[in-house]
Amino acid sequence: MRTRADRCPGVWRPWPAEDGLLVRLRLVGGRITRTELAALVAVAEEYGDGRVHLTGRANLQLRGLPGRDGAVAPEAVAALQATGLLPVPTHELVRNIMVDPRAEVLWPVADELDRLLCADERLADLPGRFLFVLDLPDRECDLGLVALDATTAQLRVGGGWGEVVPLADGAAEIVALANAFLDRRTTEWHVAELPEPLAEPRTPDPRMPDPLPPIEPGDRHVAAPDGIDRALLGRLPDGGLVVTPWRGVLVP
Repeated sequence: MRTRADRCPGVWRPWPAEDGLLVRLRLVGGRITRTELAALVAVAEEYGDGRVHLTGRANLQLRGLPGRDGAVAPEAVAALQATGLLPVPTHELVRNIMVDPRAEVLWPVADELDRLLCADERLADLPGRFLFVLDLPDRECDLGLVALDATTAQLRVGGGWGEVVPLADGAAEIVALANAFLDRRTTEWHVAELPEPLAEPRTPDPRMPDPLPPIEPGDRHVAAPDGIDRALLGRLPDGGLVVTPWRGVLVP
């Protein structure tokens, strides 16, 4: 039994660190444009420690932000909103959708999952630590799937496997399971903590691919273990970028 609510940080629920307030911005599958990233670096320079930090869930954090009484200063919040990276404030804490950057077939599934998640008012009550993962079968998650081929996927449910479903139905199936989790939870943060399985456990499909290794640093994968500042931003081209779970930025 959990004895407290999760404190996973967001813009409207910052974490009080020693150097100021810390906020996290969720990216669906890590995708961001250089224009959006540049705007966020500018916010970090004006209000924070000058860097945009990367997380192991392929999200972004800003540190050292001003505020009082546990809230970020209104002018800093307005600057963060102006970046366009907070499209649905009510669901900012639960848009935790990781995607293997190499699995382009899953981008439409990720977008549909995000749309369905944010369209369901009830799902804003998911814990901030709740994690959706598409591909990356070696990563722990609450709910997700792994593509078996271009049209089929197997669901992931807690620490196990679920049904094999059409890939086009994957997002809807995951959202249905997320609602079932809310039906059953009391204080649990994760599917695996429920006293009974959320779905009938299945064995991995024979077509299950082996996990791919992490993407190594290189010309297309710019490592950023210490975050992104103005100098590192200058190395990134215009257009779409992908923040990876390995604390780097991939140039597609």
